[in-house]
Amino acid sequence: MSDPEVPAAPARGAAWSGLVFALAGSIAFSGKAIIVKLAYRYGVDAVTLIMYRMLFALPIFLAMAWWAGRGQPRLSGRDALGVVALGFSGYYLSSFLDFMGLQYISASLERLIMYLTPTIVMLLGWLLYRKVFTRVQVAGMAISYAGVFMVFGREVSLAGAHAALGTLLVFTSTVTYAIYLVYSGQMVKRVGSLRLVGWATSVACVCCIVQFPLLRPLATATHVAPEVIWLSLLNATLCTAVPVLLVMMAIERVGPAVSAQAGMVGPMSTILMGVVILGEPFTAWIAAGSALVIAGIFVFSRASR
Repeated sequence: MSDPEVPAAPARGAAWSGLVFALAGSIAFSGKAIIVKLAYRYGVDAVTLIMYRMLFALPIFLAMAWWAGRGQPRLSGRDALGVVALGFSGYYLSSFLDFMGLQYISASLERLIMYLTPTIVMLLGWLLYRKVFTRVQVAGMAISYAGVFMVFGREVSLAGAHAALGTLLVFTSTVTYAIYLVYSGQMVKRVGSLRLVGWATSVACVCCIVQFPLLRPLATATHVAPEVIWLSLLNATLCTAVPVLLVMMAIERVGPAVSAQAGMVGPMSTILMGVVILGEPFTAWIAAGSALVIAGIFVFSRASR
């Protein structure tokens, strides 16, 4: 008789690799804010910076869409319009508003605000589909928002109205991405998750590239420091395309629930990189606020499942 423990080894290997992929994807994605803040030190504006990021990312996402669509039927007119709408809202608007907001607030606060996405998805579900909340979910949301307000209050006391503007921009970015998540559910079933992400992000890339000559003289693109180009290339690859693939591979191995839980390392990695790389302060207010946000989302996510 064969040993019943032997078949479990590949499963354990897949689980461990899935967890590693999820953690690596979360950390890589959280580095986006750090790279953006570093690039701003060279005098570049948000319009130029996001143009370079999307210019470098476009070939990667087009290749992703092509790879995922091999052997699949062409997108219908309805699905094509849906991809354009989702790409405009979920990736173009979300990314642009996020880049704008990072001009005014710390990377730590930006990541904590973005981490509220599950609660906004639930609020949109209540507004659009009358989905009800449980008391535990409400408690988790209250804890998370209390943590964000704690960190926000500290930044406002230091930076004033600029911090309020940056927070509003990043929160609006989070809302637009939550809208993408709410409306993409049915399309994912028809198109496929990787194919949808590839095409939607390609739409966002084109929007960011096209908006540049409409808002800035073309010569502006050549008047940036070489460091901005290299940082944008790093952002487009390591912090944009690579996390998407890592999270997809993680979901295949351990499922969305475990992948989401592993994603909780994101805010802490952003805060740590902000302190080490950017020299951002790490105060008791930030520590307490971050702990509240992570604890609240954990409670909220557990109650949702």
